[in-house]
Amino acid sequence: MTAQNSPATKCPMQARVCSAGHLPFIDNALRPLIHSPRKLFGPYVRSGYTCLDIGCGGGFASMGLARLVGPTGTVISADLQPEMLQRVARRAQREGLADRIRTHQCRSDRIGLEQQVDFALAFWMLHEAPDPAGLLAEVYSLLRPGGRFYVIEPGIHVSRELFEEALQDAGEAGFTIVDTPRVTMSRAVVLGRS
Repeated sequence: MTAQNSPATKCPMQARVCSAGHLPFIDNALRPLIHSPRKLFGPYVRSGYTCLDIGCGGGFASMGLARLVGPTGTVISADLQPEMLQRVARRAQREGLADRIRTHQCRSDRIGLEQQVDFALAFWMLHEAPDPAGLLAEVYSLLRPGGRFYVIEPGIHVSRELFEEALQDAGEAGFTIVDTPRVTMSRAVVLGRS
C-alpha cells in the first residue's frame, strides 16, 4: 500500500513508490542469495497458512511464501500498482504456484481486505505508506490471534530513529515485539498479535 505523490509533511517515513522500472535492481536472480525466503520466513510460516505480502512488487517474497505454505496454503500478493500484480501472476504461473497465489490491488490509503491471515509481510515498503500507523492498525485487524507481522525496512532509506517511531506506532496498534531477526541491509522486526 503506497501513494505516489502524498505531501512529505504527512509522514517522515514516506517516500516515492518503487516503480516497476526498479525491479531489475531489487528482484533479480541474486536476491534469493541475499534474502533467502526459507531462512527469513521459515521460522514463522507453516504449511496451510494464509499469508499476506503487502507491497509485493514483482513477487520475490510471494513466491518464497507460496513454497512454504504448500498446496493447502494461500498467499495474497497485494500491491497498489496493477503492473506489479500482473508480473506476480505471470511469475506464479511460470513457477507452478498460481494455484496458491492470489493477487489483490490495494487502494492508496488501505489494503482493503476482509479476510483474516496467519502471517503478513511488509518487505521494504512501510516507508512508502502515506500513513504507516494506519497501515499497522489495519494489518493488526487482519491478523488472526497469534498471527505474525514481519516488517523489514531498507537500512539505507530508513534511519534507526524512524524505525523506532514505526515500532511505537506498532505498539499503539496493539502489537508486541516477538523477534528482532538480522536481515542483510535492513532493519527488521517480527510483531505479534495476541
